[in-house]
Amino acid sequence: MTDTPVIGVLALQGDVREHLIALASADALARPVRRPEELAEVDGLVIPGGESTAMSKLAVLFGMLEPLRERVASGMPVYGTCAGMIMLADKILDPRSGQETVGGIDMIVRRNAFGRQNESFEAAVDVAGVPGGPVEGVFIRAPWVESVGARAEVVAVHGGHIVAVRQGNALATSFHPELTGDHRVHALFTDMVRAVG
Repeated sequence: MTDTPVIGVLALQGDVREHLIALASADALARPVRRPEELAEVDGLVIPGGESTAMSKLAVLFGMLEPLRERVASGMPVYGTCAGMIMLADKILDPRSGQETVGGIDMIVRRNAFGRQNESFEAAVDVAGVPGGPVEGVFIRAPWVESVGARAEVVAVHGGHIVAVRQGNALATSFHPELTGDHRVHALFTDMVRAVG
């Protein structure tokens, strides 16, 4: 792999454009991914925020769920924000009927844990591995992590709740760094992708 990894953004639903911009600013070649053949061409993948139940159903509809599970299980670097965090959880505390996840992080998440849309907020969050002080996190109907297993590392806590977790090549945040103009979390993820190459 060159110093410019190819990183996809799962483009089934959610804030795809903002992630593409953030990844480009972190010196990655960013492209939307909707089909298994597009997934096969990327070095890493971002699963964006959005609505996790809809994303789960669309992943099944587009034939993406099993290829995603296979790539994540085989070590492809992956980063999930908000709904993407839910998609990367091995277990959801309160899943909707028929809701499935990709898995990859040994954690249990609670959907919409920080409240409804009108309770959205921004907060400074210290994220382990991100230099230069706290990042500004945007929390929109955000999940939090109820618990993590032995293989998962907590990398950020806010208000007493786990809001960022890393396990091997998988990273997940409750919040949306792509909405702030601060692209340091995307730079961390891009470095994770480079390290695998």
